[in-house]
Amino acid sequence: MSDTDDSDDVLRELAELPTLAAPTVSPDGETVALYYDTSGRNELYLLDPETESLEQLSDGEVPRSVKVGFQWSADGDRLFYHRDENGDEQHDIHAMSLDGETETIVEMDAQVYLHDVGEDGETLLLSSTRDGQMNLFRHDLDTGETEKLTAYERAVASGILSPDCERIAYVTNETDDYENYDVYVADADGSNPRNLEIGEVGAEVQAVDWHPDGDRILVADNTADLGRCGLYNLDTDEVRWYGSGEYEEGASHFLGDGDKFVATRSRGAVDVPVVYDVETGDRRELDVADGVTNAVEEELADGRLLLSHTTASRRPELVAYDLETDETAVVMEAEYGPFEPDDFAEPETIRFDSDGVPETPARAVEHEPSEEYEIQGLLFDAGTRPSPLIVNPHGGPRARDTRRFNYRTQFLLSRGFSVLQVNYRGSTGRGREFVEALYEDWGGAEQGDVATGVEYVVDKYDWLDEDRVVVYGGSYGGFSANWQMVQYPDLYTAGITWVGLSDLEDMYENTLPHFRTELMIKNLGTMEENPELYEERSPVEYVENIDMPMLIIHGVNDPRVPVSQARILRDALIDAGYEEGEAFEYEELGEEGHGSTDIDQKIRSLELLDDFLDRRVGTQHAEVAALDD
Repeated sequence: MSDTDDSDDVLRELAELPTLAAPTVSPDGETVALYYDTSGRNELYLLDPETESLEQLSDGEVPRSVKVGFQWSADGDRLFYHRDENGDEQHDIHAMSLDGETETIVEMDAQVYLHDVGEDGETLLLSSTRDGQMNLFRHDLDTGETEKLTAYERAVASGILSPDCERIAYVTNETDDYENYDVYVADADGSNPRNLEIGEVGAEVQAVDWHPDGDRILVADNTADLGRCGLYNLDTDEVRWYGSGEYEEGASHFLGDGDKFVATRSRGAVDVPVVYDVETGDRRELDVADGVTNAVEEELADGRLLLSHTTASRRPELVAYDLETDETAVVMEAEYGPFEPDDFAEPETIRFDSDGVPETPARAVEHEPSEEYEIQGLLFDAGTRPSPLIVNPHGGPRARDTRRFNYRTQFLLSRGFSVLQVNYRGSTGRGREFVEALYEDWGGAEQGDVATGVEYVVDKYDWLDEDRVVVYGGSYGGFSANWQMVQYPDLYTAGITWVGLSDLEDMYENTLPHFRTELMIKNLGTMEENPELYEERSPVEYVENIDMPMLIIHGVNDPRVPVSQARILRDALIDAGYEEGEAFEYEELGEEGHGSTDIDQKIRSLELLDDFLDRRVGTQHAEVAALDD
């Protein structure tokens, strides 16, 4: 690290590094709007990509924590954004003009998401849980009226307006197969819905973007296992598929007049944009450094593509990419404060075979071996010797750990902890079969994959301290932390669960309607069908197995994983004879929901983490990534 040596300064300086989010190009390509927190609070900013000048637009009107992005109006005169209260995600939709004037557009006593802004300048397409399940609504900007368009029992996952705003395309499921998603096209008022019947039943199909001519739809599908991109012709009802099938790919958006489209290709822990020629099918990966790179919808005025780019050691920045020459230019640099990119660590990719049953004895539920997979992960070396280890399973569970910058990871490294991230079965990036291996098996083979990863690295790297191994995760990663502590307590010295699941029956009853159907039932079946499974795979049932110090943290306004999950776990520990403050520690965070990106809340969370690890495990206040100056 270049300037900062004091350990408390490292904590604050990392948490306070300004971070950009949700970059969005204006309709004329002249301006990029984005969230940014360089003032110490999240605000809306306008970026001129030619001069790289940045202008603050909002002044406290937008959420402190970024959960959802925003969209430009059709004429580019204002921005539509979401606002919730203290992380509760019960969003209303507001508009802000380019002179900072705000207006409430849609208010509902429910969760609301804006999906699309019509090119007619009059129409907003949104979804809401107003009547229970997440369904589509249409809002008329002229009259201020909001009309419900769909009434499905399963959630409507997305919605897009045709260029003339006379039709909508969306995704839902009317089959008995819970894995299934289908694309529907309907009239603008929701009438005459038609299932396009893309792919096989049980596959997941997505409607991504309308072609500018309005006669075709860019879709994504996993019928062939690995995700692929296709173009559905509404006149012929035929789909043309693109790509070689070598990598998982997800469609993003059309470029210009629709002669090309962008997709995102997953290569292990790397995401890279790929541009396809619609007519010829020719494709090329963009020439960017390995990391996570996403193309922003709408090109800049000069035709260049705007990319958001990050690696494990380089913070997110905005890059303009010339598709003709492959030349790039940074239009918004990342800020590093007192640090340099070389202060931060890049991980080693690890690979090991796992059948879901580690050598470590299972203390909660015995499992037979499952299908053996090569499991991949990332190992960050803190440089300390011997090095304690943080095992950090990702959330989701439909997600994966990638080579993107993570301030928490770099902070843990600065405290002398190496960090292991395991992309267990159920993670994305490797196709449908790998994702579905988790279905009806939460707390099963995927947790065995995590434990096998711990065994693998501790055995392979003699510089890791097997007597100081901590499991730490949030959301589904918090479920993983809870389960690792009750299932494989012999592996761990301490555990930290953050907004984690502990009681699956309570989660089923009290989470959001679309989380119940699209997460709980899709993965575990209904409570009525599988009550034994819900009970058997609930960590709270086995708290007597925990023989290590434990920290439980939860936001009181969390609508995804309700705070009842933490309270049930706390009460079960007390009932089992564990003393709060001694055997375990418990923190509820007010004014916070399912995690936060707010700087003050990031500082508070790191302080809780740091204090617990220092007292319970022991830390070494090292340089960031333990690199020499």
